[in-house]
Amino acid sequence: MATINDNFLKLKAGYLFPEIGRRVKAFTEANPEAAESIIRCGIGDVTEPLPEAVRQAMHEAVDEQGVAETFRGYGPEQGYEFLRQAIVDHQFAELGIGADEVFVSDGSKCDSGNILDIFGPGNRIAVTDPVYPVYVDTNVMAGNTGEADGSGAYEGLVYLPCTAGNGFVADLPKEKVDLIYLCFPNNPTGAVATREQLKEWVDYARANGSIILFDAAYEAFIQDPEIPHSIFEIEGARDCAIEFRSFSKNGGFTGVRCACTVIPKTVTGTAADGSRVPLHQLWARRHSTKFNGASYPVQRGAAAVFSPEGKQQVAALIDGYMGNAKLLREACQEIGLKVYGGENAPYVWVACPEGTSSWGMFDQMLEQAQVVITPGAGFGAAGEGYFRISAFNSRGKVEEVCRRIKELLG
Repeated sequence: MATINDNFLKLKAGYLFPEIGRRVKAFTEANPEAAESIIRCGIGDVTEPLPEAVRQAMHEAVDEQGVAETFRGYGPEQGYEFLRQAIVDHQFAELGIGADEVFVSDGSKCDSGNILDIFGPGNRIAVTDPVYPVYVDTNVMAGNTGEADGSGAYEGLVYLPCTAGNGFVADLPKEKVDLIYLCFPNNPTGAVATREQLKEWVDYARANGSIILFDAAYEAFIQDPEIPHSIFEIEGARDCAIEFRSFSKNGGFTGVRCACTVIPKTVTGTAADGSRVPLHQLWARRHSTKFNGASYPVQRGAAAVFSPEGKQQVAALIDGYMGNAKLLREACQEIGLKVYGGENAPYVWVACPEGTSSWGMFDQMLEQAQVVITPGAGFGAAGEGYFRISAFNSRGKVEEVCRRIKELLG
């Protein structure tokens, strides 16, 4: 008889965003007249078309696939050299990263979950709270946790509270941990970490033999020139960090799928015999075994993000989304809500009105304003009492959301 991975049974509910989709579907089925007026500001999905430079590069790549002389079949699992070198030249210049330390994939969400394949059992794992649900759920699936308690926190994980009091940047753990998930600019709170704060984390990791799993999916939205875009800007990070990058939010690749993971050859883990093993070689083995590479047209499109035209077009997209974030921040502030984020990230993190829970806020916004937001409680216990608004939408719809928020809560 085939047995199952019982760790999946520890997951108490559906993944946050499908659960939101289920609730929205139930509402629209019960209120079909409201379906057309719903504006979705929940899931962080882009809405604007792919940049023209990207589309052109992908068209040309598809045409190449139609000619025998330029047809390409299986590509290198790690990614084509032209894209890996472009990533290094434009995102890691002068940071000591080589093109052979970059692994192209079909999404940083996938990589941030799959990275657990190369780590053994018994690691002490730290996550921020609130937290991007993938970090927690994949550890549950991998058997790195016990059961969840009444608040949804899993035994075996070290939760690092992020609150208004610490600017939503977690303090260092008081105990020794082995794996540390950091996401900056942060999803869901929109917070950023200063160079000094990141240095504290790198120093902690080096002193304790820990590995930082640094999710930089939203780095392109940083507006403050003093805020680091990469963990590798911090001295010593090449010895203790792995970084995840994505084309989803800057280049609009949520439906196209392309990302990369950077693993310096100098970062190591400990084998059972006590020897130090480069994580690069383990991920290379995993990557080549379980992944056949992102498609050639997609990688050509991703490389076009770094062309002069691509950079201009991506900058315009980011400016548009950040303009949306500014409008959302101001609308919430005008009616007296406490607002965070939205200045270096496309997410606005808002404290619920007094006496309203996160899911209560979700229901109120959906049912009375036909606006879909994300309840903070879906990101962890410390997210209760907050909700997240995504700035990924058209300007006209964001302006309408602002009007509806003021009308409902003002």
